[in-house]
Amino acid sequence: MVFSKNSNALRWIMVIASFIIVTLILWKTYEFFQHFKEEERNKMENWSAAQSTLINSSTDENLELPLKILTSNHSTPMLVVDSKGNLTSYNNIDENKISDSLSVKRLINAFKQENDPIPVVIDHTVVSTIYYGNSELLNKLKYYPLALLLIVVLFVAVIFFFYSSTKNATQNKLWSGMAKETAHQIGTPLSSLIGWTEILKSEHINPEYITEIEKDIDRLQTITERFSKIGSLPTLVVTDIIQETINSFDYLKSRASKLINFELNVPNEEIPVHLNKQLYSWVIENLVKNAIDAMKGRGTLRIDIEQLENNIKVHVSDTGKGIPKKDFKNIFEPGFTTKQRGWGLGMSLSKRIIEDFHHGKIKVLHSEKDKGTTMEIILKRATNA
Repeated sequence: MVFSKNSNALRWIMVIASFIIVTLILWKTYEFFQHFKEEERNKMENWSAAQSTLINSSTDENLELPLKILTSNHSTPMLVVDSKGNLTSYNNIDENKISDSLSVKRLINAFKQENDPIPVVIDHTVVSTIYYGNSELLNKLKYYPLALLLIVVLFVAVIFFFYSSTKNATQNKLWSGMAKETAHQIGTPLSSLIGWTEILKSEHINPEYITEIEKDIDRLQTITERFSKIGSLPTLVVTDIIQETINSFDYLKSRASKLINFELNVPNEEIPVHLNKQLYSWVIENLVKNAIDAMKGRGTLRIDIEQLENNIKVHVSDTGKGIPKKDFKNIFEPGFTTKQRGWGLGMSLSKRIIEDFHHGKIKVLHSEKDKGTTMEIILKRATNA
C-alpha cells in the first residue's frame, strides 16, 4: 500500500513538473515572439525614417546610410501607398498578389490585421503609408506554441493511458487473486460433498438421486477449475468437441425450464479440436443462459455443429427478443448488459476464451427482433488428433 501511494505521488509530481516546464517554454516562446515582432516594427520605422530622409535630402548630401537601410529589407513583406491610395512600391511580395487594385486592397487589409501601418511624414504631412506583414520566420514562430500545446496534449494522453493501463492491470491481478482464492475456498466443502455422496451410496438411496448429485458435484469441480485458471494461460488438449458440446447441452437441458424446447444437431463422427474443456463449457453455458433469458424461459433453443475442411462452426440459436444490429459488437464489451441485475461479463469472457485462448472467432451471426438470435463460434480442427 505504501509503495502504491509513493508511486501515485511520484506520478503526480512528474505530471506537475512537466506541466510547469511546458508552461515556461510557452511563456518564453511568447516573449520571444513579441520581441521579434517589435524588432521587425523598429526595422520598418527605420525604413520610414530613411524614406523621409531620402525625399528631403539635397543633391550634395551623403545618402549612403538611408539607401543602405532602404535596400536592407529581405524578409518583411511591405507595401508603400501614397496619400491618394496608389501603390508606389513593394518589397518581398509575389507579383501575383498585387496584380490588380482589388488584390492590393485585400493585401493591405491582411497586413493591417497583423501590424499597425507606419506613416511616412514630411513637414508634418503624411506623404505615404507603409503596410507590412509578418516575415516568414515570424509566421512559423507563431505556430510553435500550438505545436507545443499538441505535444502537451499527447504527453498528458500518454500519461493518462499509462496510468489507466497500470490501474487496470492492478485490478486484473486483484480479480485473478480473488478468483483463485474462491476456487481454493470452494475446494473444501466440495471434498466434503464427495465424501457425503459415498455415504449416501452406502445408505441405499435412490441411485437416480445420487447420479444427479454427482453431476452437480462434477459441475462444481468444473467451476472450481475455471476460477483457478483465471489469470493464467490455459492448457489446450486435443478433444472431441462433439462430446464436450453434448455434455454441456445435457447438463443445461436437465436443469432448465421444461418450457424450453432443446434441440441438438451434431455430426455422428468425432471432430478433434484443441480445447480447454472447462473454458469451452463455460462459453456454451453463457450462450445458452443468455438465450434462455432472451426467450424469458419459453421457446426453442438449438445447437448446431457444422464441420468444414479446416474449421468447425458451433451455432447457438434461440427464438427470443433478438439483438439490435448496433449492439452486435457492444455485447462483447465488459459491463454491457440489458439485464437489470447483470454484470455484463459473460459475453466478454466468452470472447476472450474463444479468441485469445483458442484463437477462434465468436460473433452474432444474425438476429431479428422478436424472432431470435444465432451466435456463431468458429474453431480450427486439430490436425494431429
